[in-house]
Amino acid sequence: MLKAIGFTDEDLKKPIIGVANTWIETMPCNYNLRELAVKVKEGIRAAGGTPMEFNTIAISDGVTMGTEGMKASLVSREVIADSIELMVRGHMFDGIIALVACDKTIPGAAMALLRLNIPGVLLYGGTILPGRYQDRDISIMEVFEAMGAHDAGRITDEELLEIENHACPGAGACGGQYTANTMATVMELIGLSPMGTAAVPQVDKRKEAVAYRCGQIILDAVRSERRAREICTRHAFENAIAGVAATGGSTNAVLHLLAMAREAELSLTIDDFNAVCARTPILVDLKPGGRFMAVDVDKAGGIGVIAKRLVEGKFVDGAALTVTGRTFAQEAADARETPGQQVVRPLNQALKPRGGMAVLRGSLAPDGCVIKLAGHDRTVHHGPARVFEREEEAQQGVKDGKVKAGDVVVIRYEGPRGGPGMREMLQVTGAIVGAGLSDSVALVTDGRFSGATHGFMVAHVTPEAYDGGPIAAVREGDSITIDANAGVINLEVAPAELKRRLAAWKPPAPRYTSGVFAKYCALVSSASEGAVTSKVNVALQQPAVTAGV
Repeated sequence: MLKAIGFTDEDLKKPIIGVANTWIETMPCNYNLRELAVKVKEGIRAAGGTPMEFNTIAISDGVTMGTEGMKASLVSREVIADSIELMVRGHMFDGIIALVACDKTIPGAAMALLRLNIPGVLLYGGTILPGRYQDRDISIMEVFEAMGAHDAGRITDEELLEIENHACPGAGACGGQYTANTMATVMELIGLSPMGTAAVPQVDKRKEAVAYRCGQIILDAVRSERRAREICTRHAFENAIAGVAATGGSTNAVLHLLAMAREAELSLTIDDFNAVCARTPILVDLKPGGRFMAVDVDKAGGIGVIAKRLVEGKFVDGAALTVTGRTFAQEAADARETPGQQVVRPLNQALKPRGGMAVLRGSLAPDGCVIKLAGHDRTVHHGPARVFEREEEAQQGVKDGKVKAGDVVVIRYEGPRGGPGMREMLQVTGAIVGAGLSDSVALVTDGRFSGATHGFMVAHVTPEAYDGGPIAAVREGDSITIDANAGVINLEVAPAELKRRLAAWKPPAPRYTSGVFAKYCALVSSASEGAVTSKVNVALQQPAVTAGV
């Protein structure tokens, strides 16, 4: 059957490399991946392998944001991982190179590589270039914030349209240190992507050479039997967390790294993020909390410059293995920092002494939640709850002026099971920023945030409302205290009263009773466990896929 489509005996004697492509025509993030796959396959053939390309799905966070469709985003991570696993188990490839870009394609592919434990490489398609409006760089973040400003009557229809028309000038993933670029940074620092590959923008001609090189690297990994779990050790995961902390990266990295650790059969908890963030300063000045765009990391010398800084500060384990067969420190040492660049700060000029997020616990989130600290100086907030049962209600509430300075906006039933799918809240957080409330309002949700979110925002509250967590018992006007310094988030209600409320609580009817959302709701774990649908039993050491068998 393979000869019927052009493969020869000589082709089939060589290592067979699966090229898992997440190309799709519904967003700019992954739009050029078909062209990059051509160069990847050229590199594979030149190195003595035979490529076979296949596709997975991909869901755009940005396009679906603020709609019911956004519930598909996190669900897609599991489907991507499962589809790659099925192709590898079915066709028994000797190795995999995955082309990724939009948010969930990156961890989804990494989860598959770790689940299968075969030689694999991740190639990030690259960031979009910044848009330009009124002599400043803009991205999709500014569009959502402009929507909020428009709702508040602060800008005109014409101004909103101009921002929309200029924000996204071509192919590539969202242009700040939002989730896609955060996870691309993670993949270089954890070792699954070759260092020096991710920061090159998607429309840059240099990306073709990057793709060709990755095609060669996967052959070397196959011949050396360099498998994913050999690379992604506990030390490698801590290196990746340090990268998220130092760049003020997306809180979604918590979910994705927890999920990846499950697939690698490693113990990793949300509290481990706290420990790494506490000892790692913010060293990279990137949006949404900073000044620069993701493309500016490339101009500064690439993610390798970040890696070099982390090595110099002893914030990472430089001995960790990478997919090239060289160590983290060896790869970082090759980085060439652009003289005078201002994106990656010197060690003695850190933007903040601790990383860009923290884990909180308390009576409102007994199993933990995550607060974003990058981009603002507030660490404490105390105020009355404004309670909304879903994202759309909160969006309308902000638009109608129901949210006032000092409030704590509570959005519940948006967790992994309650949503289902744990929608991001960029439309709501953008509305808060656009209304001029970002410095005076806090937001708490069992859903999650876009990497473009900034402000005093708390996500991933667990247990979630759908599972009867304390967030389900919050009432309008209840006082809530958030103290990032002390690591606590408390509902200021007497324990006996909280217990009484929860005893009287009844779960809402499921929003979906059939199809993929219902299946996901039945299987998914808590956000504090990575919102995974496959429970990996560490004691059950399943045999890994053997290359070529």
